This record gives sequence, structure tokens and C-alpha cells, in this order.
Amino acid sequence: MYTNINQLDLNKAYTFKDYLTWQFKARVEIIMGKTFKISPAPSPLHQEVSAALSGEIYNFLKGKACKVFTAPFDVRLDKDKDGIHTVVQPDLSIICDLAKIDDKGCLGAPDLVVEIISPLTAKKDLHEKYDLYERCKVQEYWIIHPYEKTLTVFVLSNSGNYIPSKPLTQGDIIKSQTLEGFELNLTTIFPNQAQEPEQEYKRL
Repeated sequence: MYTNINQLDLNKAYTFKDYLTWQFKARVEIIMGKTFKISPAPSPLHQEVSAALSGEIYNFLKGKACKVFTAPFDVRLDKDKDGIHTVVQPDLSIICDLAKIDDKGCLGAPDLVVEIISPLTAKKDLHEKYDLYERCKVQEYWIIHPYEKTLTVFVLSNSGNYIPSKPLTQGDIIKSQTLEGFELNLTTIFPNQAQEPEQEYKRL
């Protein structure tokens, strides 16, 4: 049982079973056994965008089968006979197959995932998590750059690859293919005043 994040062995591959035994307060994610630390407190701008978008989606989903969950919310992926090798905490997870939800979070791919990134988190969200969500068949992946006030939608094709939209910005209308009927003017979610970027999200 680890009580301090610095006790983790970076050369060791961990599983969700290990993750459940850790007693330290620092938030972490595991991607294919590799452990990554999450910044303890997102920036005010990150929080504003997340709250605005989750509120819009929550209101749209009232009376519908799908549900939206905001971080921290564990999504478990890459399960095999040796256990679960990936647990991530997307900023927003929209899940329509409610059988995937249990008291530990979500087991299996959400239908739609949103990541809100800073210049320092872009590499992870555009590479490791992009590859992860594509491979695990997350049907729709939104990447938001709050400082640039842009949102790009990636939709999974029949061949299993993401097809990107053009970057959308204030005044553009986003339409979700996964959440049929959902439309949103992006001016609604981007505040006018920029904040300082959040701390780097990095591997331990």
C-alpha cells in the first residue's frame, strides 16, 4: 500500500487493481500500465469552460438515456485476463450504455469524451489519449483549447480511425453525431477574459 506518490516505481507497469490500493491524495491516471500525474487544481479558465459545457450537455440529456460525468471520474479501459491496464479521468465523459457504469466509474469506452487542454497538456491529449480513445472506440472525441477558444471534433469512422472537423471557435455551432440533436454556439462556453495556463500534466 502506497501512502506517497513518490513511492511508485516508474519502471513498473501498474493496473487498476494496484490503483485502488493507493492511499495518497495526488490524482493519477494509468495508460497501458504507465502512471501519469494529474495537476491538482485546474486553472479558473479550465473550470469555467468545463462547467459551462457540462451544464449545456446535462440540460440536453434530461429525460434521455445518456449521462454526463465530470472529472474526477474513473474510466477503465484495456481489460484482459491480467486485469485493467488503463484508468483515465477525462474532463467530461458521456455514456449512453448505462450498464457500463458502476460504483467505481465506467468500465468500457464512453460514447463521447471531452478533454480541455492547456499548452502544457496538449501533447498528452493529442497523442497518448488520442491514440487510446481511437483504439478503444470512443465514438466522438472533443479537444478544447480554452486559451485559443477553439474546439475540434474527432468522429470515429467505420474503418476505426478518427476523422477531424475543422477547428471551431466563438460563433460557430457545434453539432454532435453521437448526441443526436445536440447543437451549441461555442460563444456560450468561452469566457471573454483569458487566465493563466494550468500547470503541466506530465508523466511522473
